Amino acid sequence: MRPYVIASAAVSLDGYIDDVADARLLLSDDEDLDRVDEVRAWSDALLVGAGTIRADDPRLLVRSAERRAARVAAGRPASPAKVTLTRCGKVDPHARFFTAGDTARYVYTCDAQVARLQRTLTGATVVGAGDPLTVERLLHDLHERGIERLMVEGGGAVHTLFLAAGVVDELHVVYAPFFVGQPKAPRFVNAAAFPQGPGNRMTLGKSRQIGDLMFLQYFPRSS
Repeated sequence: MRPYVIASAAVSLDGYIDDVADARLLLSDDEDLDRVDEVRAWSDALLVGAGTIRADDPRLLVRSAERRAARVAAGRPASPAKVTLTRCGKVDPHARFFTAGDTARYVYTCDAQVARLQRTLTGATVVGAGDPLTVERLLHDLHERGIERLMVEGGGAVHTLFLAAGVVDELHVVYAPFFVGQPKAPRFVNAAAFPQGPGNRMTLGKSRQIGDLMFLQYFPRSS
């Protein structure tokens, strides 16, 4: 058993999720960010890779006061649990992932890194997910902890890992109408052994224009 997984990303028309500048590239507008916030409020946990924590320092909290209140009224924490994974164990204990909000935090890593991270990350639950780390073991452990709905927010290495493993139940992609064109910029997905062939063609669910953005919901058949 594992959680229901939604993978979510905003990308340029040529498939990039950021550029090489120091400042974060803004791909979404306020309306789309509110859509993302709605999915966050639905979720039991939000997952990003350690690279995203290092690059963007996200808070990973529900933004809307109304949605936070509705979660609390339903007996849930104001914001979902936070989850990250790291093979190398390079995580900043002072990042907002650990300091912002009052919710459970889980760090999944290779078995060899567990003892060191347990000493460093006193405000989080550190879990070994194999050597090497596997997404299947991570998802099984989250399910055992009561996480039934997981939102995966990136970055590219994490989206690649989850999509190649065939464990994504919904894929939400928002396309921004411009090109990045920088070979060293981070991409939505990297090269991997994805499920291939006509039998693995995704099914389009909803599609919606959001300003000059385009939102697409897909259901991967491998899930």
